[in-house]
Amino acid sequence: MLWGRYSMKQWYVVQVYAGYEDVVKADLEKCIKDEGLEELFGQVLIPSTRVKSAFGTDEEDKDQQLFPGYILVEMANEPKAIRLVSSVPKTLKFLGGKDPIPLSRGEIDRVIGQVTGKIEVTTQKSEFVEGKEVEIAEGPFAGFVGVIDKIDEEGEKLTIMVSIFGRMTPVEIGFDQIKR
Repeated sequence: MLWGRYSMKQWYVVQVYAGYEDVVKADLEKCIKDEGLEELFGQVLIPSTRVKSAFGTDEEDKDQQLFPGYILVEMANEPKAIRLVSSVPKTLKFLGGKDPIPLSRGEIDRVIGQVTGKIEVTTQKSEFVEGKEVEIAEGPFAGFVGVIDKIDEEGEKLTIMVSIFGRMTPVEIGFDQIKR
């Protein structure tokens, strides 16, 4: 078998109108069948995964698209395949434009791992929001009220702007030092 430019199917990213991923996938699969071009195409995926809530019991697990506004198409890089995908309504463009760029093996393996549940994705919902007023409960600034300026999720620290002697001053404190 020759391993030329057109002999292997690779994964390509196609930008579509956000919210129309399912419609584009269905239309594309129908066009492939109608045109008899199944040999040029493999799977069409809308990358989504089961997302576990960061709070466990507050929210149930749900499907969430990994890349809203994009679908993945496994296909041979041939002009008639590219034209077919580009002609589907609500399709905007390929990643790479006129010369589509295939995903690397590592990129597609990571996406497939997320879709099949081998790589777990959790939502990072912080109870803290920049601009929100909070009261400091512990430490040298206990009793002060300030506004959240920065949130460091990894370090579990907040930068709070508090008024000290009439001037707004940044104070760094831990998540556990805030009155909830």
